Amino acid sequence: MFMTSSGKVALVTGAGSGIGRAASLALHADGYLVVLAGRRVEQLKKTTALAQTSHSEMVVVQADVSQPDQVKELFACTKRTFGRLDVLFNNAGISSPAIPMEDLSYERWTEVVNVNLTGAFLCAQEAIRMMKAQNPRGGRIINNGSLSAYMPRPNSAPYTATKHAITGLTKCISLDGREYDIACSQIDIGNAATEMTERMTEGVRQANGTRMIEPRMNVQHVADAIVFMANLPLDANVQFMTVMATKMPYIGRG
Repeated sequence: MFMTSSGKVALVTGAGSGIGRAASLALHADGYLVVLAGRRVEQLKKTTALAQTSHSEMVVVQADVSQPDQVKELFACTKRTFGRLDVLFNNAGISSPAIPMEDLSYERWTEVVNVNLTGAFLCAQEAIRMMKAQNPRGGRIINNGSLSAYMPRPNSAPYTATKHAITGLTKCISLDGREYDIACSQIDIGNAATEMTERMTEGVRQANGTRMIEPRMNVQHVADAIVFMANLPLDANVQFMTVMATKMPYIGRG
């Protein structure tokens, strides 16, 4: 069993790219033992190869968060390896093609719901079980929401609906976890520069039917925010945080 000077353990889902990768590296650099979870082991290994410090360990676990058995094994592996869990970053998520709602298949709708919402629930459920039972008790769950929950983009019903639901899940975890020293936060991110937002550099459809190039921000700003939230004592919480590119068309969208 590994230990760090801080003794803190973080688990990041969707850690093989984008925001999950950046958050994993930032937590690791801050001294956390980090469990990297995702469906693609080769991508998770690329994340570990980018680590700049050696004072903590990173463990790769292949897991599809939409599969209950794989989620249970992910958290069992975390417990076997590190003995506890202090921070869960519920980051794994997918989107659907930007097509009219009536043309979206049932299978695609279900896939987005299963990963973005059910996956976050399953991971939170296992994290709560661990955090209630461990000594010292408690921990923090950070859910990756989205600005789309408040101001949706055109043709984004599955993604927007699941992210809207994440806000409800965040509030429920905060309420139900309060008695057990489990804090829950949500970070809503706008236009971080990742592979997912690369298309914005060529122009994306706006609510009025036009297309425009949208500004993006360095994903490191998101990673730094995650570390800040993770490091708060459990008697303090950032309930909701928005980190966004200043000039992106969000305020006034539509």
